[in-house]
Amino acid sequence: MLIEVKVPQLPESVSEATLMTWHKKVGESVNRDENLIDLETDKVVLELPAPQAGVIVKIVEADGATVVSGQLLAQIDTEAVAGVAAAAPAAASAAAPAAVAAAPGGAAMPSAAKLAAESGVDLSQVAGSGRDGRILKEDVQAAAKAPVVPAAAPAQAGPVLAKSAPAGGAALASTPPAVNVAGLLADRPEQRVPMSRLRQRVAERLVMSQQTNAILTTFNEVNMKPVMDLRNKYKEKFEKEHGVKLGFMSFFVKAAVAALKKFPVVNASIDGNDIIYHGYFDIGIAVGSPRGLVVPILRNADQLSIAEIERQIADFAVKARDGKLALEDLTGGTFSVTNGGTFGSMMSTPIINPPQSAILGMHATKERAVVENGQVVVRPMMYLALSYDHRIIDGREAVLTLVTIKDLLEDPARLILDL
Repeated sequence: MLIEVKVPQLPESVSEATLMTWHKKVGESVNRDENLIDLETDKVVLELPAPQAGVIVKIVEADGATVVSGQLLAQIDTEAVAGVAAAAPAAASAAAPAAVAAAPGGAAMPSAAKLAAESGVDLSQVAGSGRDGRILKEDVQAAAKAPVVPAAAPAQAGPVLAKSAPAGGAALASTPPAVNVAGLLADRPEQRVPMSRLRQRVAERLVMSQQTNAILTTFNEVNMKPVMDLRNKYKEKFEKEHGVKLGFMSFFVKAAVAALKKFPVVNASIDGNDIIYHGYFDIGIAVGSPRGLVVPILRNADQLSIAEIERQIADFAVKARDGKLALEDLTGGTFSVTNGGTFGSMMSTPIINPPQSAILGMHATKERAVVENGQVVVRPMMYLALSYDHRIIDGREAVLTLVTIKDLLEDPARLILDL
């Protein structure tokens, strides 16, 4: 019996998706619930499991295709045998050899084979970058642009060098040829790569944020020694007790929540001509991933312990790395925290994540000379940045919010005592 594999119902906020890479080929057997292909939306990557066990007899949409909810992607024969099902595609390929050109490094796609024939590129000398070593059109283009260097042809060395240097004869043997800079720069290679849906969405939202918000940033610095001392004292016991490492992000989340409680407008958002004050604290944590920047949400962060915050952040990091973040992990949020210091940033002006009205930027901790009680001492210092929407947040609230965060981090006992 033939079973149709269709695009599942996408979330209401997602209109279409892009097929990434098929994990199965025509003629291969699949098990029920085995992942067939990943669907990339502008927010998350969704897995498409096989509805029934069987053999894939037809793939309708190839890698990179744009699809919508309910669109047919493939067919599975629940009664077929993998070897028999593969015979038909193999016969079809034999009947149409022009579809794929053979090459030692892998098969060449039709467009690549055509371009190679037109440009005189030897496919046997081209390394394929496609799946299973397939030679793509881009591979042929790169090979056509690459300079041809004879492997061992001393007889040709004279004429080639004669074009590069004014001297001739014996002088050419010891004098390196002059570099033709103009010619070299005129043929610089380029690679055109389409944006992923996530990157397109990130770009769209960041531009929208810059265009619609009146973004202003206020700065301060915090002495990280109290938090670092506390962490160093208890990190081993903490990990043994809770099964997760004690980092710094949990202290910043706790301090941010305490500050937002004192200045609720910083936790608010704009809807038309109205200000929406949120009675909850859903904190977005910016996380880098192979696909780009994502901001999973810590729900009800005010109700979470430091251990629970660290555990959820660690879970988000793993999910982001493996592309397993769900749509609900990324939806909502009333305030965000981003840590550019992970990559060595000393100072930045983070962009607000709409429809939020503020974002806290952490940076690298560096030892600096500071004055305490009239004495110059060395302390591990971090610059903090709070970007805020000046349409609803005045400078007073923004500055006092950042000062509150600073004060709590410099006396972390207040976070535990709720002072």
